[in-house]
Amino acid sequence: MRKEITVHFKVIHHDRSSLLRGIIFLEENHQPTISDYEQCLRACGHDVVLEDREHIIFRASTPKENYIIHILEEEQASIRDVIVESLVSNLIRLK
Repeated sequence: MRKEITVHFKVIHHDRSSLLRGIIFLEENHQPTISDYEQCLRACGHDVVLEDREHIIFRASTPKENYIIHILEEEQASIRDVIVESLVSNLIRLK
């Protein structure tokens, strides 16, 4: 039986960063491999090469692009973004 795993990753440009998600489908009791992460990023439109295996960091492989992607561990993926929470609470109060 196949299971769906949500992959959280941070795209880091020189002037900004974005938290994004992708999906990997794996057989039961299997953990994602570096190749699985790379395929997920490519499916999300990122042409990447592995830069740091230990920290699971990829770099854009096209000369026109200059960014890195860091695959986040589960505990890193659930970190609250205080700035976004503040903006949302201010927008809710304005209604």
